[in-house]
Amino acid sequence: MANIKNAEVVLTTKNYLAEVKTRKHFLVIDEPVDSGGGDNGPTPVEYLLTAIGGCVSITLRMYAERKGWDVGKITVNVFQKEALTPEGEKKWLEEEISFEKDITEDQRKRLLVIAGKCPVAKMVKGATEIVSSIQ
Repeated sequence: MANIKNAEVVLTTKNYLAEVKTRKHFLVIDEPVDSGGGDNGPTPVEYLLTAIGGCVSITLRMYAERKGWDVGKITVNVFQKEALTPEGEKKWLEEEISFEKDITEDQRKRLLVIAGKCPVAKMVKGATEIVSSIQ
């Protein structure tokens, strides 16, 4: 079985600053100053929200193009929400999707279904197992 996607994350000795290499790209992850980091990049949660929003928007664009629908710019805002319930703290994500151009009610319904088929969202919803090991 081949490893299709890979991201190497190295936590530096500068508090929570992590350096990431994926394909030919270099990224950084950090925590805000008030959490003990240097605020040198997005937090892991912010990257997750960005990955979901990016994947949803790309998935919607691909579908709209196949259908010949001109929806203009696609904006996806992803929020992490939390509430204290009688069972304890509950966390969930909410997406707000908008299109620059008007869409019909039928397109709206179909695009909402397609948004849920984004591979990253499916991973987060629990369709992908994580197997960890220490080398």
